[in-house]
Amino acid sequence: MSHTGNFDFGKVAVLMGGWSAEREISLLSGGAVLSALQQSNIDAHGIDVGRDIASVLGAGDYSRALIMLHGRGGEDGAIQGLLEVMDLPYTGSGILGSALAMDKLRCKQVWAAEGFPIPDYMVLETEQDCNNAVEQLGLPLIIKPALEGSSIGMSKVEVEAEMLPAFNIARECKGTILAEEWITGAEYTAAVLSHKILPMIRLETDRKFYDYVAKYEANDTRYICPCELDQSKEQELGSIMLNAFDAIDAGGWGRVDFMLDDNEQPWLIEANTVPGMTSHSLVPMAAKQAGIEFNQLVIEILRSSYERQA
Repeated sequence: MSHTGNFDFGKVAVLMGGWSAEREISLLSGGAVLSALQQSNIDAHGIDVGRDIASVLGAGDYSRALIMLHGRGGEDGAIQGLLEVMDLPYTGSGILGSALAMDKLRCKQVWAAEGFPIPDYMVLETEQDCNNAVEQLGLPLIIKPALEGSSIGMSKVEVEAEMLPAFNIARECKGTILAEEWITGAEYTAAVLSHKILPMIRLETDRKFYDYVAKYEANDTRYICPCELDQSKEQELGSIMLNAFDAIDAGGWGRVDFMLDDNEQPWLIEANTVPGMTSHSLVPMAAKQAGIEFNQLVIEILRSSYERQA
């Protein structure tokens, strides 16, 4: 029997891999989660998700799915919609929360409408838009594709000559491209688990920004947790981030990333509904600071599949 505490999880499909640009990271996250579940004597099975996933799940007689797919196809509401149709309980955010968090433009629009502080931004469609963005937003800027995670396709633009190359890099990712005002300050992440904020992490890198290399390859990225904010400030920021997570209808678990400028004003950057779960990842780090070991964290995430059913 696959149960821990009062929960019988049944046969669990750990969905990983997929076809997004974040496939490799997803396989690492999925492998770590699968191993944790099996160590906890849960009947868990890893599935490298392909376009035949509906028939694979249908043939497997699974009780629920733990989603470890990062990026398009897994984090954008697509797999969530399939699982709803199949009536298979799953972890994390539903269709709407997944879709909104994945689309950085729509996420910003909801947050702005709800009064959350976000950096100024513009949508870039043409080379003329690039010139306008430099004029209106000033330099430096950050250029980002609206539909990728893991900082894929992102560039910091410090001089005007870097603008078009950055635009072209982002264009390769397809979909909407954003130019965003550069916020000078410290970068933080707030991990969400079962409607609570875990201890926040401050991120420091010697690179231009916390990019793909800083996230996955560099050994000199610094993670400060506890983050050294005073307790009341961390609580105040925590409630903003939790409200922001709720505002886009995200649920279960995830992360909200934000900057804190020199005046201690927060600026919301983005939400992640299926964050990384590798040894280097931020949610396990925050959980550990809260006294939650990796295996226990994975079980908490799996429990979110019951919340969704309720």
